Amino acid sequence: MVKDRTILLCVSGGIAAYKACALTSKLVQAGANVRVAMTKSAEQFVGQATFQALSRNPVYTDVFEEHDPTKIAHIDVVDSSDLIVVAPATANTIAKLANGIADDFMTTSILAAKCPVIISPAMNVNMLEHPATQRNIETLKSYGYQLIEPGVGNLACGWIGGGRLPEPEDLVRIIESQFFPKLYLGKDVLITAGPTVERIDPVRYLSNDSSGKMGVALAEVARDMGARVTLVHGPLQVPVPEGVTAVPVKSSEEMLREVTSRFEASDLVVKSAAVADYRPKTVHSEKHKKVHGPLTIELEETTDILKSLGEKKTHQVLVGFAAETERLEEHATAKLKRKNVDYLVANDVSGSDVGFGADDNEVVLFHADGTTHRLPKQSKKQLAFELLTHFKEAVR
Repeated sequence: MVKDRTILLCVSGGIAAYKACALTSKLVQAGANVRVAMTKSAEQFVGQATFQALSRNPVYTDVFEEHDPTKIAHIDVVDSSDLIVVAPATANTIAKLANGIADDFMTTSILAAKCPVIISPAMNVNMLEHPATQRNIETLKSYGYQLIEPGVGNLACGWIGGGRLPEPEDLVRIIESQFFPKLYLGKDVLITAGPTVERIDPVRYLSNDSSGKMGVALAEVARDMGARVTLVHGPLQVPVPEGVTAVPVKSSEEMLREVTSRFEASDLVVKSAAVADYRPKTVHSEKHKKVHGPLTIELEETTDILKSLGEKKTHQVLVGFAAETERLEEHATAKLKRKNVDYLVANDVSGSDVGFGADDNEVVLFHADGTTHRLPKQSKKQLAFELLTHFKEAVR
């Protein structure tokens, strides 16, 4: 999402300036045109040459130094920027920006900017919590700037608490989210992810290989597209994304209850969870002891959540997933009609490079009107973007 975007990265004088080097590198690798502005204090931590080599662009430090005499640098640089990111933002820089002080290249540029501005504070926890800093942060929010919540942990000063600059990869994710089309602004999106767990006894259960990566990717992208996202999930192999309402469950019965209670208020429901089709008919309250010879466990069907939602849907756009190992088109088409869904996303999970547990996926999207779209192998996050763009055609 940052490819061919121009980003002005403003680096102020804190020890976390070293992370801005990695951030510059990751953004350039993603295809962004990164230009760096530094304060004189920042140069005490990282030299201009480092950012120039990483960004492949001149580095701006002096408001009176003009690289091109036909242009006023601090005006031109913001006029041609799609986004400004201040990382790290020290208490001093935050105070200047909050009060309109423009005494160097960085603050002068930001004061003249019309593009969105993201500010990522990083400082000692006591400086961060000081009433003056908190007041200045609230002032910046009132200007429309986006403030990133600092991380909590060990700080360079020896204190433990808030004030850490987020890791570069987390900052890249936040920056990318600025460029997502807000297709779902004001919409409520309900997504299920991961496997369910059906207990045999307190230490044993039936489940499957679902990692939840696809559902989490869908939740992240829907959030970045402006939706209010609820993620009902079984045990996941990846973290729950920030900015979504997470509802953890274990069994298929729990997932049915949580999804059903939220269905009416949803505009889009994506059932990407791998829900167990069967569960033990008898659940032992104590550990079932080993017996010599074969052991038979009687199973009973679980409630078909997707089918029950298909029977109830009114205004909702309902999406189902089908993990197949053979005759994908035949099985997917039958499931789409049987479950009364608007879209059916089918993928072949017989290989190890896509599907369950993998970072990539390739699917065929079946529409209720009979059309199909084959989406080639790509990262699950890229695939989530394509799928949600398709789904929006039906969401009103």
